[in-house]
Amino acid sequence: MKREDLSDLAAFLAVAEERSFTRGAIRLGLSQATLSQTVSNLERRTGLRLLARTTRSVRTTEAGQRLLETLRPAFADIDGQLQALTALSDTPSGTIRLNTIRYPARATVLPALSGFRRAYPGVKVEISIEDAFTDIVAGGFDAGIRFGHQVEKDMIAVPIGPDARAAVVATPDYFERYPKPENPR
Repeated sequence: MKREDLSDLAAFLAVAEERSFTRGAIRLGLSQATLSQTVSNLERRTGLRLLARTTRSVRTTEAGQRLLETLRPAFADIDGQLQALTALSDTPSGTIRLNTIRYPARATVLPALSGFRRAYPGVKVEISIEDAFTDIVAGGFDAGIRFGHQVEKDMIAVPIGPDARAAVVATPDYFERYPKPENPR
């Protein structure tokens, strides 16, 4: 079915239910001439007269009545499904797939998870903990949790916890034998 067929069927439905091109046009926010032309095009494509028209009234033909009886529940179902989908936008639901390395998982993600689950019971969280760098897009993940210097150029970074500090720890004997590190690498 082509997209214009669907809008033509909605136009027919409005006219048939309202029994008026004028009221149907108001309901759809169209001009009466546009609505009349749309229904005429539908009748031409189907090869059927769907509406009997006079200057004062509009009624469905036998074919139009059969189409009306088919369209009413179908459009009502579509409308109901759209309303149900709109309700989903108010309540987060679905699955979030995260990829992270061990330290942020333990220090930030896992401690926050129980509160997150209580706040958003409709959201399922899948966490993949890997110490190797993973391409989150190729891996089908929604987000990756990394240390600042491990963020790809085309990704958007948002802090999720306090800055992590690193320290080099060794015995005095070790530092006598080897030079002190100048940077974390």
